[in-house]
Formats: sequence, C-alpha cells, structure tokens
Amino acid sequence: MQLTHSSTPFVKREFPIVLICDGVKGPANIGSIFRIAEGFGVREIVFGKADIDFDSGRLKKTARDTHRKVSYTQSDDLRMTVNHFKREGYFIAALEITDNSKPLHDLRWIGTDKLALILGNEAHGISEEILELTDKAYHIELYGDNSSINVAQAAAVALYHLTAAK
Repeated sequence: MQLTHSSTPFVKREFPIVLICDGVKGPANIGSIFRIAEGFGVREIVFGKADIDFDSGRLKKTARDTHRKVSYTQSDDLRMTVNHFKREGYFIAALEITDNSKPLHDLRWIGTDKLALILGNEAHGISEEILELTDKAYHIELYGDNSSINVAQAAAVALYHLTAAK
C-alpha cells in the first residue's frame, strides 16, 4: 500500500547546509528547490541576483507549502553573503562544471560540518565573481551528450548524495 505524507517512517532531520542560489529565477525551479530543501533537511536558502515573486502561483504550486517551512533570505550582495558564510566557518562548494571541478562523489562531508552549496542560474550557471569565492567546485557526472541538468534536479542529486546515510 502506498504511504501518505503523514504515515511515512522518515525521521525529521536538519543538516547544517545552506543553499545559495546565484541568479536562479524560474518560479518552478524555486518552488522545486524549496521542496527539495525541505525534504533533505536544509537549514536555509539564500536567493541572490534575482527578483523573485514569492506570491507566484507556479512557485507555490511547485513548493507545496514548503516555502513556509524552510528558512530563506534574499541577498542584495551575494559576494558579501558568501564571505559572511566563509567567516562563519562554512565550506563553500559550487555545484558547477569547471576546468578544475571534481566529481560530486569526491565531496566528502560527514553531516555535521557547515556547508554552503552554491547553485547557478538556469542559463548561465554560477557567475565568475561567485565562483572565485568558493573553496571547491563539484560537478555531477553525466553520461550523455549534455553537460548539465536542471538546477532543481541538480540540487536533488547533490543533496541526496550529501545526506544519504548520515
């Protein structure tokens, strides 16, 4: 028998993970990121370089009320925000394929260290100015001709990798 939300055996957990969204704009992507973040126990989401309509019907429908459950802020200065998390002891990881990025499975995280995972804009990825601030870039290994997947899907893959069996 299929279980309902209230009858699943999952234990609610929160991880010291912050998602930093660099220019993510699509209401469906933002709603999905909220839903994924809530499902994987993300502490906070920071949105920067985007005017977001948090009253968007598309965002709310996709988020399924998780935008009310996950703490989030909007940053007017994403460089300053990333530097703030660095000073707070967060490891700053970019989820982006670059000339020196490592496969995501190389990201060793024990589940208790502070981690800021940066996600990029749907069309252009993470900006160079933000990439320069990261401690390391990681990419999801893909096996087709395409070198990228949707930002919300990438967030789900990364968060599953990070939180599985923690």
